[in-house]
Amino acid sequence: MAVLILFFGFYIIYPVVLIFIQSFNIAGIIEGTYEFSLNNWRAAFSEPDVFESLRNTIVVFAAYTTISFPVAVLISWLLARTPIRFSRGLEFMFWVSFMLPALTTTIGWSLLLDPYFGFFNVWLKELPFITGPVFNIYSVEGIVFAHLMGNAMSQKVMLLTPAFRNMNATLEEAGRVSGAGKIRTMMRVTLPVMVPAMVVVFLLNLVRMFNTFEIEQILGTPIRFFVYSTQIYDYVREMEPPEYGQATALASITLVIILMIIPLQRWLLSRRQYTTVTGDYKPGLVHLGAYQPVAFVFVVTIVALLTVVPVLTLLGGSFMTRAGFFQAIPPYTLVHWQTVLADPIFFRALKTTLILSITTALLSPLLFSMIAYILVRRSWPGKLILDSIFWGSAGIPGILSGLGLLWVITATPGLNWLYGTIWILIIVVILQGKLTSIQMFKSVFLQMGEDMEEAARIAGAGWLRTYFKIWLPLIAPTLVLMGILNFVIAAGSTGSVILLASRETVTLSLLALEYVTTSTGSAREVAGIISLFIVAMTAGLALIARWVGFHAGVKNR
Repeated sequence: MAVLILFFGFYIIYPVVLIFIQSFNIAGIIEGTYEFSLNNWRAAFSEPDVFESLRNTIVVFAAYTTISFPVAVLISWLLARTPIRFSRGLEFMFWVSFMLPALTTTIGWSLLLDPYFGFFNVWLKELPFITGPVFNIYSVEGIVFAHLMGNAMSQKVMLLTPAFRNMNATLEEAGRVSGAGKIRTMMRVTLPVMVPAMVVVFLLNLVRMFNTFEIEQILGTPIRFFVYSTQIYDYVREMEPPEYGQATALASITLVIILMIIPLQRWLLSRRQYTTVTGDYKPGLVHLGAYQPVAFVFVVTIVALLTVVPVLTLLGGSFMTRAGFFQAIPPYTLVHWQTVLADPIFFRALKTTLILSITTALLSPLLFSMIAYILVRRSWPGKLILDSIFWGSAGIPGILSGLGLLWVITATPGLNWLYGTIWILIIVVILQGKLTSIQMFKSVFLQMGEDMEEAARIAGAGWLRTYFKIWLPLIAPTLVLMGILNFVIAAGSTGSVILLASRETVTLSLLALEYVTTSTGSAREVAGIISLFIVAMTAGLALIARWVGFHAGVKNR
């Protein structure tokens, strides 16, 4: 426990502490001089837009969470607990949806719903009774819709479906034997025992409320709708010189929210017993009868909106001279693809991204599953400290987290050589997925009874053999899921690595960001093509991992 606290404390908490300290430093932060004052805080909160952006952040988060959470719970239950057709394939499509970068889906839907050249609006104007644009994605409603079509829904389905699949069917059978119908059994039995997983997923989304950026930056800027993250971005990247002090002052406010979430999640998870996988575990499915085809159509429609529609739109736009402008001459071209494939930096970025993502996908699940096991199954002193370390760093925006780590490695003797290398990027992206991985593994271990481990110990198995022979087979689907999730996080990381990467270690996501922020006319199309390469790369790995994961662990019959 001491080793874990020291290691993660140095790479997670120490940078956060530096960020908090630097929020009071009005001298040269970059030069390493110190002069402490409240001026940064006064300057940051004297801006009237700050409180408006905070309100906007809460409104958008509340809107898309209110819609996405119950829908995701329903879809997860349908995929895991009912004999829905092609359930494995449909579940995989939610993985694909999560793999789509927010930049990709936002551009795709903007091509469809732009009030002036959006494909849907252009087609609808051909109708005699339509005189103006029907849809306008550059609105608050459009921002909420973009979040729903991004990963607000798909991430919840990915994380909740394995938990629903581990549900012991004997609990539901007991409910039906007592006279409860299918709906009442789901509301009174299934959902209550799924509280650990649902609480974890909700809190994971809550602590990341201030980290959303791309959607609001693209869709909110034209209508002057700003959120907290874009306000911080303006301080760090748009102002000259950068106002690091004011940015760190704003980011420090998120720590207060995290400090309230830590005791809340502990209280919720300690109120009741949630074990659903024991030695007498029995998998099973609930048949919906005549409603089964309706459920299938519902899930397929959601999947199509999340994946097929934006990808096909973006793919088609990449072959247009200017995406959405059918009047251009010529309307179609290959010049955008030639630009990408002729750029030597693209192939260097592809190599770096593959190394970074594969390493993270292999190491993260094993490391964080063991940490989750310690937090759930061991009563070692320091558990609260270690768990608080992971929760306490979750609310810091990625770009400021990278800034804090940059200060750490440049100010610590012997660590300067890490700057700009692949090693510091690997550390960053592994730690970036820490909270989601640990909390999901914790929810799985909470569902599993201790009798299986006790039986293994009685049979003479040590801790390592018990872990690899008992626990890993049971958590295999979640293990694969977390590996894919961390692969996707590593492949799409931008804010957390942008200050630590050099020109030699640029990634595909950073290269796409560089293209999209240029002033050239084809920047959006080129950035979209690079995003499509990220999607193709992650989807290829997911297909392999999907086959491995679905042949491991417990299975419904």
